[in-house]
Amino acid sequence: MSSSGNSLQDPLNTTHRHSSEFVAHSKADNFRDGFTSDISSDDALAVRRRALAEVDNAKFGWFHVKACLVAGIGFFTDSYDIFAINLCSLIMGYVYYANAEGDAKNSTPTKIDMWIKGSTQLGCIIGQFVFGYLSDRLGRKRIYGVELIIIIVCTIGGSFAGNTARGLSVYWILFIWRFVLGIGIGGDYPVSAIITSEFATTKNRGAMIAAVFAMQGFGIVAAAIVSIIVLAAFKGAIDGDQQNLDYVWRIIMGLGAVPGIIALYFRLTIPETPRYTLDIENDAHKAAYDIKTTIGGSKDAAEDRSLLQPSTAQQARVQKPTWTEFYHHFKKWRNFKVLMGTSVTWFALDVAFYGINLNSSIILQAIGFSGKGTPYHELLKTSAGNIILNLLGTLPGYWVTVFTIDRLGRRTIQFIGFVVLLILFCILGFAYHQILDRSVAGFVVLFTLAQFFQNFGPNTTTFIIPSEAFPTRFRSTCHGISAASGKIGAVIAQLGFFQLKNRGGKNAFIPHLIQIFALFMLVGLIFTWFVPETKGKSLEELSEESERDE
Repeated sequence: MSSSGNSLQDPLNTTHRHSSEFVAHSKADNFRDGFTSDISSDDALAVRRRALAEVDNAKFGWFHVKACLVAGIGFFTDSYDIFAINLCSLIMGYVYYANAEGDAKNSTPTKIDMWIKGSTQLGCIIGQFVFGYLSDRLGRKRIYGVELIIIIVCTIGGSFAGNTARGLSVYWILFIWRFVLGIGIGGDYPVSAIITSEFATTKNRGAMIAAVFAMQGFGIVAAAIVSIIVLAAFKGAIDGDQQNLDYVWRIIMGLGAVPGIIALYFRLTIPETPRYTLDIENDAHKAAYDIKTTIGGSKDAAEDRSLLQPSTAQQARVQKPTWTEFYHHFKKWRNFKVLMGTSVTWFALDVAFYGINLNSSIILQAIGFSGKGTPYHELLKTSAGNIILNLLGTLPGYWVTVFTIDRLGRRTIQFIGFVVLLILFCILGFAYHQILDRSVAGFVVLFTLAQFFQNFGPNTTTFIIPSEAFPTRFRSTCHGISAASGKIGAVIAQLGFFQLKNRGGKNAFIPHLIQIFALFMLVGLIFTWFVPETKGKSLEELSEESERDE
């Protein structure tokens, strides 16, 4: 193998490119003239090792930054869309229930609000499973961008939702758009995670994937900032007639498509990952060329891509992953326990992650960002309050993980997160009223700490580990299964526990729900034992694919 000093020249340097291609093709001609048989398995294996080593040991460069930005903008858009519906649902209450009586006035009914928000999570379950499988079956590149197109179309479509002449209300139309939107958002999880993981260097892989996921925090804050700007722009119109809020929620929702539109071209033009090209398509020629033109490989790798252009016989050996193969792989306990661990821990985390936000209205009221007033001032205070909450706990948690995960390790951070959350939820659950009665500030601190350790903890690590721990043939499918398990937990929290919180009176059951969340943190802690530590290991070492090279 060549040293790092023999790095590839710029592929745009045509003089070097033409001369090296002439030499490489001449070698290829001599090779084929001298041997009529296919390339030996030892030669192909050597090239595979060399190509993967180039990816794993490459210097962190512009392509890695670009990959993180392209994938991260998708997650920015995902979280913007998911969070924006919380604000839009509030605003819609002032538009469509302005003439209701009593407590129902200016408020979207609880069940409608619940289903509008839950529809996206239901769609996510389907999208995560389907796109996870398709990414393994068809290739990462072939479907990367399709999920973003779905998100863009449904975001714009939802912003134009309205009542039909007969039958369907604006909420039903919005439910349909949001459900399909969820399929696109769900598809973004496995595909973006796997592409980032398979292009990343071993040294920085954790930070790269964490940075992609951390863009969710910026998306949440951006949705609140946009809502403040749009509300301020319509202040005079809203004060004159609150029905003008109908424009506000549509603009807030529709603007969520803008970052997706910006990222779409780059997603559609990103190359296939070298690992998929090598291990599934068996095309060392294309893999080496992709490494050369993106990450930058060795001079030897550039020559090998001409020497090892696959023959018809080689192409015939290409086999896409099948469910039968999947079954035989995961019927072994050592393989199944990892998938079980990633799925159950993500499920347990999301039950509490989405459930604990039932307390957000209490927190907003405690810090003075909730209360009665004009529609404009109520909505403005709610948006500003959510920015404060996310800046206190959510964003710091994400980015502390980015900067520490390749030092501390994924499993360590996940253990820390589950242990701290277990303690915090026990305190909040069993001393809920005592804390609120004696120190609202103390309650806010505990709530903020919970948000911090969810993100500097299992909310991030449950996303990262499934993108690393499985073989290339099943990596995306397994990430999709793990993510879908998490979203099932989210649906249980949003559609199930949400209806329990007022059992026995307004917010009366919340302490018991937090106690239940503590139990789920214990479950997550136990099943983390089945999850491997992925820090500092190549993807082949983690999935034991390297065994076939021996």
